[in-house]
Amino acid sequence: MNNKEHYFDWAATSPADEDILKESLEETLECWGNPSSTHTVGKQARELFETARTRAAKALGVKPESIYFTSGGTESDQIPLLSVLAKPMKGTVLVSSIEHPAIREQSEALKNCGWNVIQIPADSDGIITPEAVISLLTADTVLVCIMAVNNETGVIQPVYEIADAITKACEGKRRPKFHVDCVQAAGKINLNLSYKGIDSAALSSHKICGPRGIGILYMKDAIEPFLRGGGQEKGIRSGTENVFGAVAFSKCLERYYNKANPADAERTNNFVERLSDLSGCTIVPPSRLEKKNLFSPYVVQAAFNNIPGNVMLRALDAKGFSISTGSACSAKKNKRPVLEAMHVDPKLRENAVRFSFGPHTTDQAVEELFTAVSEINAQFNK
Repeated sequence: MNNKEHYFDWAATSPADEDILKESLEETLECWGNPSSTHTVGKQARELFETARTRAAKALGVKPESIYFTSGGTESDQIPLLSVLAKPMKGTVLVSSIEHPAIREQSEALKNCGWNVIQIPADSDGIITPEAVISLLTADTVLVCIMAVNNETGVIQPVYEIADAITKACEGKRRPKFHVDCVQAAGKINLNLSYKGIDSAALSSHKICGPRGIGILYMKDAIEPFLRGGGQEKGIRSGTENVFGAVAFSKCLERYYNKANPADAERTNNFVERLSDLSGCTIVPPSRLEKKNLFSPYVVQAAFNNIPGNVMLRALDAKGFSISTGSACSAKKNKRPVLEAMHVDPKLRENAVRFSFGPHTTDQAVEELFTAVSEINAQFNK
């Protein structure tokens, strides 16, 4: 079977939509100039680039002037975070305890610059509640960062409720900016970026069948950037524009954004229930079995007794299946900070693996994955 059909690491990267990439490459080969150049060749590239911005904005349901193309999800997360360094006075930044390394590691760097960075605790389900956020708000809080869908457990955060809670708590006072990492949410759950109270959001092309090296930062209002350069993207993100990436990403958004298939949820819920029946298997968090609607149907975390995560990964890889033990960005560090923040037992953390799916995952492939996992589990848990 084609290894793409046995690919269950969509949360790390998605197989590219070949038709979109080929079509976009052909278009940009025709318009190969630097879009910042003022001659005809440059203007042709600029027109193609701006068309991509308009298409992306329409797909996202926002204004074109609120869309900034970046090099990917990490940069889209870090631009709002680093913008606080441009402020004359230091203050407080609130970051959820289950963020992707793009936010978590960069926020640690802010501490070295004298900023007060406070982690918002997650509950045992991995959820950041509005109450937890409000309890930590201070008069000098300038930014709150919370992801929409966790990349390891698939838990969906109540970002709209959090946005409302921040607005209400700050009524009559200066309100901090609210940034949402939507990298694992785009194309997987319905999103409303224009929701009142969401000031910025990060998206990544290669998580939604597009090319690597291109992302989008949605910003309701302009900010003072910390990093400067040639002034491209209205000074928010300097650097020569990636026309091919922008064109391809905009087309992927048109095809996949807010197009989640309800049948995918039914299939994943069935997969989770069957996994939980295996001897020695624990769904992480266990509450997923009862609270299915709180989780994205595209990311599942499970741990197996007597089988370290890396062992399960290698055993499945030998059978032709691709999974992961968590965030690809943290894979070499062998740490599970998200599960630690959820107070998951250390042994379960060591044994936990992630199965992640996408719009092209088939019922047959999931059935074959379950069979392979069952066989491996039986060898260790007789």
